Amino acid sequence: MGKKKIFDSLIFKLVLGIILGIIVGNISNESVIVVINTIKAVLGQLIFYAVPIIILGFITPAIVSLSEEAGRVLTITLIICYISSVGAALFSLVVGRSVIPNLHIASELAEQKQIPESIFELSIDPLMPVMTALVTSVILGLGVVWSKSETWNKLLKESNNITLEVVNKVIIKVLPLYIFTTFAELSYTGVINKQLPVFIKIIFIVIIMHYIWLALLYLIGGAISKTNPMEVLRNYGPAYLTALGTMSSAATLSVALKSAAKAKTLDPKIRDFVIPLCSNTHLCGSVLTETFFVMVVSQILYGKLPELSSMILFVILLGIFAIGAPGVPGGTVMASLGLIISVLGFDDTGTALMLSIFALQDSFGTACNVTGDGAIALMVTGLLKRVPGRGNNPAYVYKEEEI
Repeated sequence: MGKKKIFDSLIFKLVLGIILGIIVGNISNESVIVVINTIKAVLGQLIFYAVPIIILGFITPAIVSLSEEAGRVLTITLIICYISSVGAALFSLVVGRSVIPNLHIASELAEQKQIPESIFELSIDPLMPVMTALVTSVILGLGVVWSKSETWNKLLKESNNITLEVVNKVIIKVLPLYIFTTFAELSYTGVINKQLPVFIKIIFIVIIMHYIWLALLYLIGGAISKTNPMEVLRNYGPAYLTALGTMSSAATLSVALKSAAKAKTLDPKIRDFVIPLCSNTHLCGSVLTETFFVMVVSQILYGKLPELSSMILFVILLGIFAIGAPGVPGGTVMASLGLIISVLGFDDTGTALMLSIFALQDSFGTACNVTGDGAIALMVTGLLKRVPGRGNNPAYVYKEEEI
């Protein structure tokens, strides 16, 4: 790979954004961080504005291309997402009950600097909420399939091409800068510096569990599809790094689609449907982490782990809440605050600490979510016995490039 290709590659730009962000955040004063925060806010508005458009532009055409299989693919995907989330939570429950009492975790987190208010606020409201976009894309896609509308079929193919151009020429281009501003803020507030010992102590175990769960998902995906799962996994580096920076499955969707498109063992039609759907319905990493952290917080504040019966009920319900959680930073824990309070009995202090400690690792949980989506697509491809390259007529094809 030539030097020019390395410097132009997305993965290089993402890593550079993370490194520069940490450095700049360390040396920035309040005036500089205000500017950085303003840039981050504007870019974040742009990225999240595009998310419903991406969902509509990819899922709806994918459903139409799947034709009569669309309902079956939707059902299979949602079932697998739930099983994966609950399985990850149960795995975390077993590990947590064995390990947490012996961690001796400090009960106080270091004070953080506050980010000053932005110079100005630019509100770019999405056309619709993410979940509304998901439901709309599914209903519209199924309606076109059932009505056999040739006009809408052609229109959706064109919308797919338009969305792809927007993703490649706008969203992908601004992501490295958005990640730079995110890590600059984390560095400035002290999350990366002052809280590093606390961060490492808790997160190290969680990250290992993420990798174990991902390995299991990909092994299952490879077994079901009878293909080498590394063909999919090896392309997910840029998506993983993007998720670390954005802390959002939704914001990482464009890169995840691009990564998955390079895997020759994924059926293109299934891939274009499953990956956007999973960005808001498959949050295995976040669920695994939240299960571990509610036990950590309980140990810190109340001196004991929650009752096993309460934790099992929490896990079963959390799997349902995760399917409806928004794929934005902290979306899983925000969607499940009612469970944390009602099932586990957390008070205001416990809820606040849970939100704080979850925010410390949110990027790693999101990266696990996004990477796991490739395994789900592999499973669905295998279960439906779709063989890539045999009359599947993909709706779009990414240009080959080194990333």
